[in-house]
Amino acid sequence: MTNKDNFIYLTWSLALLLFAVTIVQNSVDPAWQRLVQSATVLTLLLAVWGVQKREKRRFVLPVLIIAFSVGGNLFDDNSENYFHLFLLLVFLILTAFKTAKQVLFSGEVTGNTILGSICLYVLFGLIWAVLYTLLEILFGNAFTGIGDSTSWHQLLPDFIYFSFVTITTLGYGDISPIVPITRFFVYLEAIIGQFYIAILVASLVGSRLSSVQEPKSYKPEGQDDE
Repeated sequence: MTNKDNFIYLTWSLALLLFAVTIVQNSVDPAWQRLVQSATVLTLLLAVWGVQKREKRRFVLPVLIIAFSVGGNLFDDNSENYFHLFLLLVFLILTAFKTAKQVLFSGEVTGNTILGSICLYVLFGLIWAVLYTLLEILFGNAFTGIGDSTSWHQLLPDFIYFSFVTITTLGYGDISPIVPITRFFVYLEAIIGQFYIAILVASLVGSRLSSVQEPKSYKPEGQDDE
């Protein structure tokens, strides 16, 4: 896997992982949710961080996240939710930053670059989902339509659904923010999501199409390069 094809693998992996979240959501065993979340971290580590082999400290955050996930499962300690979600949020933000660098500053716009912009859009949805989960645990009853659980593995699937409904501005209304700070992040996500699709992705696709359709420069027959 290189920086020329990493987003191809990441696109399929994220799609499968999001589908897996919905499948295991009804599982009574929280270990399944922790397993899917750990698989998400490993996928992002390999596809985004793995292509930058010079960074020797790239494994620190993922190892800590998985360790807290396993520890919470073994000891059933909800007090670890805060630190675990904060580490996961930081990891996703750094991953989105690294993805944006490769998408925006990699030079020529390729199919892999366009897929990277789609992966970045999905990362935005995941970032806000973790943020909403953290806010719900911190404030309690910050959203309507959410159960009374205080465990992240039970809240996160609902907020992943809500986050992508928000970023695409579908707005079904089954889950709604009721605290000012959560309302702020909800409309901020909707604004960023719309501008991202309208400006960045559209410009990348336009640049890619222009480079594909650009005619080769005509050189008169018999003329040699100087």
